[in-house]
Amino acid sequence: MFPLKTGVFVFLNGQFMPEERAVVSVFDRGFLYGDGLFETILIFDGKPFRWAQHLDRLERGCEFLKINLPFSSGSLRGFADELITKNKMPHALLRLTISRGAGARGYSPRGAERPTVVMSLHAGPEAGAPTPRWKLLTSSHRVSANDLLSQFKTANKLPQILARTEADAAGADEALLQNTEGFAIEGASSNLFWIKEDTICTPPLSAGVLPGVTRAVVLEICQMLNLRAAETNIRADDLKHADGIFVSLTSRGVVEAASLDEKPMKSSRLFVKIQESYCNLLASS
Repeated sequence: MFPLKTGVFVFLNGQFMPEERAVVSVFDRGFLYGDGLFETILIFDGKPFRWAQHLDRLERGCEFLKINLPFSSGSLRGFADELITKNKMPHALLRLTISRGAGARGYSPRGAERPTVVMSLHAGPEAGAPTPRWKLLTSSHRVSANDLLSQFKTANKLPQILARTEADAAGADEALLQNTEGFAIEGASSNLFWIKEDTICTPPLSAGVLPGVTRAVVLEICQMLNLRAAETNIRADDLKHADGIFVSLTSRGVVEAASLDEKPMKSSRLFVKIQESYCNLLASS
């Protein structure tokens, strides 16, 4: 069990309280069934990066799951700003979680009418600092193609957890998941990109890909730099013949792959351009 950090504040259902006092019911459906959603948002220089995009995905997820988000996006932003100030953490990761709340036993959500909303801050890597190249592992676990739930960050991420367990056991930094059609689609906690000659490629959302906020930033950067970008499918074995692989994620930005399944991968000049542009975009936000 990790020790609680003295003096750290958490936001819980409209109140700020010390971390050690922030508790959720054992009957909460997020705990019992993973009946909820979450967002992880980068805090840079005291401000959430791409707040609007994260909240848009959260709100769409709440609408899909029919969870009544009890606070507006503007109110949540105010609470987030206050939490950052209270904890004196201008560079951090904000975890925003909403569950359907406590209800009667069973899968039916009837009676669960008071959602649980939690925000907490966590130390992250130095924002904008380059991350060493990662070792990637292709996981044996697969996710469904065309799964509507893949559009959102649901509180049930067992395939990703199992994939990351495999990566940890192999000494890899990230696991790549395939879908039920046999295409490589994303990392356990990241979106996948590869470079083929002068084109930046990424799987289409219909393959079962989470519409990542940082994924969208990378595509925006490609447009800014006049780089060719394409959404296309690829099989894991073919991915090993790419001219470079990288992943995107909120906590790290963009990270280039050093290897895939122990096969060394090329380093790409196009990745360097994207990484530099990402850091510049973050600093100017």
